[in-house]
Amino acid sequence: MPEEEARARLLARRAELDCEDAANADSRATVELQQDSVGRLSRMDAMQQQAMAQATQARRKAERARIEAALRRLDEGEWGWCSACGEAIAPGRLAHDPSVTLCLACASRS
Repeated sequence: MPEEEARARLLARRAELDCEDAANADSRATVELQQDSVGRLSRMDAMQQQAMAQATQARRKAERARIEAALRRLDEGEWGWCSACGEAIAPGRLAHDPSVTLCLACASRS
């Protein structure tokens, strides 16, 4: 995969993550205790949905960090090389996920 294509895919995915964060902001908000209008099970359900939304946000944050690191590697000319052994990462692996940092051999060891 050419570096320009990798950069475009990484930037597009980062923009998608930003949109998802904005769309789901209400889901992560504090669950208010309203005993007169919401029953106990409804509050528990709301708290579970809040926890799931927060976990999803944490996964998006981790993915965003991987994307930012990959963009830095592109800027530094280090993209496409395994951070553990220094060998080239297979083009198919990079095409699947341009943010990977390890070749298949090193990834299977960890």
